[in-house]
Amino acid sequence: MIGRLLKHLCALPFMTARALPAHVLAELEAAIASSERHHAGELRLVVEHALHPLAIIRGQSGRDRAVDLFSSLRIWDTEHNSGVLIYLLMADHDIEIVVDRGVRARVPDARWAQLCRELEVALRERRFHEGLLQAVAAVTAELSAHFPADDAKHNELPDRVLSI
Repeated sequence: MIGRLLKHLCALPFMTARALPAHVLAELEAAIASSERHHAGELRLVVEHALHPLAIIRGQSGRDRAVDLFSSLRIWDTEHNSGVLIYLLMADHDIEIVVDRGVRARVPDARWAQLCRELEVALRERRFHEGLLQAVAAVTAELSAHFPADDAKHNELPDRVLSI
């Protein structure tokens, strides 16, 4: 726990900004907007540089934090229950994908776990931009296959990458 606490204390916001500068975040936002034209799902991307020290002491994992954000950002509250959160915790190089019940009913959890493992390789190699674009593309493929585009679809969640 002490090692993880130190890692999170040393992970500063400017490091995330260096790994994912504004032009990269804009490109990811455009990829999300483009993605959502191909399916009836809703996709959010959240990048967090580190957890609060008290969260580390309490033992909060990246998965726990992703589930908290899924709830607080109301990603579960979409018309087709087709919300997906891609969460990147920079300090741990951890990527989590949290899906709503409509997606879970059609795409097995094992697929999302496999995707996370594949993306963690890119993160360990510090290929954040490429890894996140790959994540958006993979989620797009799954949502397009199971939630075809709907002409009446409206954008229920912001496409902007949330960097916290």
